[in-house]
Amino acid sequence: METPGLVVQGEAASFSTALRSLLNNPQYRCNFFRGLLGPKLGPGMPSPVVLSTVPAEAFLAVLEFLYTNSVRLHRHSVLEVLTAAVEYGLEELRARARVHWRFQLCLEFVVKVMDVEMVCEALQVAVTFGLGALQERCVAFIEAHSREALRTRGFLELSAPALLPLLRSDRLCVDEAELVLAARSWARVGAAVLERPVAEVAAPVVRELRLALLAPAELSALEEQNQREPLIPVEQIVEAWKCHALRRGDATRGAPCRRRRGTLPREHHGFLDLPLK
Repeated sequence: METPGLVVQGEAASFSTALRSLLNNPQYRCNFFRGLLGPKLGPGMPSPVVLSTVPAEAFLAVLEFLYTNSVRLHRHSVLEVLTAAVEYGLEELRARARVHWRFQLCLEFVVKVMDVEMVCEALQVAVTFGLGALQERCVAFIEAHSREALRTRGFLELSAPALLPLLRSDRLCVDEAELVLAARSWARVGAAVLERPVAEVAAPVVRELRLALLAPAELSALEEQNQREPLIPVEQIVEAWKCHALRRGDATRGAPCRRRRGTLPREHHGFLDLPLK
């Protein structure tokens, strides 16, 4: 991208000069950089501004938007551009895409190029920055491609708040036994990264697993594994057994019995009071 008297080229470019030139523009729209670069820094050469958390390509896209009111987006970097737009308070860049879907800006582009490998990363961005429209699109995509999405690296790297809307969904096209395995894998990764016990990492989300949907043999196997590697609170497993013993879906209000879209039929499901949606 070229501007009068300045050429910006990748990571080696000095972005502070380009940004300071925007401060004289009456149409300048970024309070983040106004506050960062507006005050005079005294005599002599201005000190460099380091924005180490933003990749060069994403930052160039932000500069392009600030100068031209348009932006060229690419699949491999659009989430980083969206994150930068939110962090820098570029409401127009994110709000246009959210409200006016005719504009080829970040959110529309994410939805357009979304696939199984990308969707969980997009969901994390949406949850982190409160992008409700994008979160809905991501959850709907995962609901339709549940088994594939659960096997991605992006799923394993989700935060607990990002995982919760998935585990609460009735529309996941996956059986509960497979979902329990995916939750365990997710908790193991989090435990390794955070250096915390698996059960502690899983605690914010594990209650959303619907153990009463599992057959007695599956529940017994899960209970044995849980003794070796704690994941699920013992009382939650007890509640699932109580549902089997009383043969009633409303036997334990704390153990959800509602089947998901991908739940495989089991003999005891006939005793559940809450129907498949």
